[in-house]
Amino acid sequence: MKRFLALCMIFLSACNQDTQKIEQVELLYDYDVEKRLEELNIQLRDMPAPVANFVHAVKTGNLIFMAGKGPSKPEGGSVKGKVGVDLTVEEGYEAAKLVAIAQLSVLKQEVGDLNKVVRIVKVLGMVNADSSFTQHPAVINGFSDVMVDVFGERGKHARAAVGMASLPSNIAVEIEMIVEVQD
Repeated sequence: MKRFLALCMIFLSACNQDTQKIEQVELLYDYDVEKRLEELNIQLRDMPAPVANFVHAVKTGNLIFMAGKGPSKPEGGSVKGKVGVDLTVEEGYEAAKLVAIAQLSVLKQEVGDLNKVVRIVKVLGMVNADSSFTQHPAVINGFSDVMVDVFGERGKHARAAVGMASLPSNIAVEIEMIVEVQD
């Protein structure tokens, strides 16, 4: 009987710890991030496995280092061209928003619940542009704006927005990020 009671106490203690973890996740936001995506009409998609010898993301401790992603269109294909030559700044901004959706899709696959995101820590935004283009931040703002729309203050991040002479397959932008998550 004493063993049974001891096992019951251990079980109840474990249940209480799980409840505390759930409450911690709920305390990060005063709203449900997953429902916020619906309100913003953001539809995440299944991301296929990379075709090369790398992964979408690597988690170490509470940080997730996310591989660079390009602007994949929902109907297929990518936004291609040099911003300022083939594309306007506004079209580059919209391309960066598509990258944000791709990164959120991968992040969701990694953590299962976007309410676990403590904060977006760092973003590196690369813009395919010629040497005379200087509005890289205005393009990468498309990505940053989505992160803030979804995660509020926790979506604000340190960032670099730089120009590149070329990007893979002539995509307009490529963006990588580092995210802190709860266990």
